[in-house]
Amino acid sequence: MSRPRRRGRGGGRVAGVVLAGWLFADLLLVLALVSMADRPDPLAARPKPSKSADASAKPKPKPTGPRSVERRPEEFKVKGTDKDALTDQIGRSTKKWRGRTAALVLTFGGGRNGTVYAHRVNSLLGAGRPEMFTKKTATDDFHDLSSDASTAVVRVYFFTAPGG
Repeated sequence: MSRPRRRGRGGGRVAGVVLAGWLFADLLLVLALVSMADRPDPLAARPKPSKSADASAKPKPKPTGPRSVERRPEEFKVKGTDKDALTDQIGRSTKKWRGRTAALVLTFGGGRNGTVYAHRVNSLLGAGRPEMFTKKTATDDFHDLSSDASTAVVRVYFFTAPGG
């Protein structure tokens, strides 16, 4: 007696399901292309402004919306232990950014007790430039073992302008 013949793996039924899946995917692709080809080009439909129209156009309104935080910090250094001297250094170092508001300040104090020194510097920021460093300014204290004691690097992340 001979053995009954066996069909290949999964039989012919699986191949039909796979083929139907590919046909469905191809059909969706064709329909998507047809629907996109039916629409006009939005950039070509806009009239191009002439130079004379630009001169008489009203100025754009100032952007509005919530502020965000700039990605790149500004940085300055302070050194010393005298409270008044540190306050003066903060005021002088931040003069070029007058009118801006700090969102976040990361201070890296030097030496083994760098976080203590950084905390002291952060506590004097408001005295050095009160309009820039408000009570809402977030600060964080770090230490940098590669720097000398009683020195700090202050990184200030400013708010952007509204809508910016």
